[in-house]
Amino acid sequence: MSRITRNLSIIYRTERLITRRQMAVFQQQTGLMVFAALITGIGIIMLNVAAYQALSTVMESYLAAVVVALANLVLAAILVSVASRLSAEKDVGPAIEMRDMAIAELETDLEEAVDEVRGISRQVTQIARDPLGSALPALIGPLLSLLMKSAGK
Repeated sequence: MSRITRNLSIIYRTERLITRRQMAVFQQQTGLMVFAALITGIGIIMLNVAAYQALSTVMESYLAAVVVALANLVLAAILVSVASRLSAEKDVGPAIEMRDMAIAELETDLEEAVDEVRGISRQVTQIARDPLGSALPALIGPLLSLLMKSAGK
């Protein structure tokens, strides 16, 4: 029983560790996404005004607006790409492996317990069907020894 409780404890602790690490990565990703949105907003405001004014002196005003907008979109795409590359998988790999080993051992223990219960169930069924037949082999030895002693007297 101690192996089962130990394995359940290991499973609980590793699941908690995995979840904590995944939440930490999620918080980092969210922070970077919010920061990317903030930078994008500020960048759109500042760069749009400055770039538009600078480009409108060189080219048509609508082309200047398109160039400024494309530059802002490229910056936002770079930040989103960096945030999406974060992963908790390499950090929690050993914990996942330990959890899987504990689950496998727990499954083995449960299969052994089920086999034991099935064996006991078969024995109880056999005793219920034929009480003398199942008890007779265990009683023959002592009965024979008693008969031999009484015959010897």
